[in-house]
Amino acid sequence: MAQPDLDAAFERVRAAAKAGGWPGIEEGTSYGTPALRVRKKPLARLKDAETLVLMCDMEEKELLLEAAPKFYFQTDHYKGWPAILIRLGAISDAELRHRIGIAWRMQAGKRLVSRHDASE
Repeated sequence: MAQPDLDAAFERVRAAAKAGGWPGIEEGTSYGTPALRVRKKPLARLKDAETLVLMCDMEEKELLLEAAPKFYFQTDHYKGWPAILIRLGAISDAELRHRIGIAWRMQAGKRLVSRHDASE
């Protein structure tokens, strides 16, 4: 069972994902914390109540780390891994939704992305 502070933090992530309307997103857990997946691939998970781990292209990750360290960071554990850490208390809902959408496109696969784009 998740802790109340994790539940509150994850509700914001869940709401951002739902607002984006991306198909195939499923909830679960990863490393004991709430997580989102698409097509059984990791999308996002809470590291703790203040930090979201979000899948991210390596090139984009480097750009985000340099351009917006107020929002995005990494620890040694995530160096060389296609995921970025997000300070949930610093990022806006709109930016969080935007980042989840980019991660969804990266993980969803071409067919699901094409079907989604065709239905818009």
